[in-house]
Amino acid sequence: MANVFKQRMMAKIEGDFVVFILGMRINKLWKINKWFPIAMAMPKMLKELTARPELGLLGIQTTGGFPPVTIQYWRSFEHLESYARDKNAAHLPAWKNFNKLISGNSDVGIWHETYLIKDGNYENIYNNMPKYGLGKAGQLLPVSKKFEGAGERLRDKTKKE
Repeated sequence: MANVFKQRMMAKIEGDFVVFILGMRINKLWKINKWFPIAMAMPKMLKELTARPELGLLGIQTTGGFPPVTIQYWRSFEHLESYARDKNAAHLPAWKNFNKLISGNSDVGIWHETYLIKDGNYENIYNNMPKYGLGKAGQLLPVSKKFEGAGERLRDKTKKE
């Protein structure tokens, strides 16, 4: 079981970063031959990205559900786009296979959202939690009196030093 921090914590990442949320929607559960290969492609990509930090992935959080949703934290949009287009990486063949499998049908869908986060334009809190979300991607710090509320945490990060 993960180490639970028995106090209020906040996460910090130096500089700009990207939040990339993606998921899959199974529209026809009985068409396992269509959605199972797509579902199995994600663990391979995440393993590759975790093993190669130079590709720009800072951290991953997978949320429950069937199918799960993956939240990824990237150093930059350039890193994310470069990985997506890399002919030697796991993503491009998986993307081509997805398009082949779903061509002309609606058996399975995928979706993603990309958010470009400017330095300091985010806020978070973790209480009685293990490293989670942005806390896995960045530095996890105890919350001091100075940062007790969301407004204080956000205002402090937006100050120019």
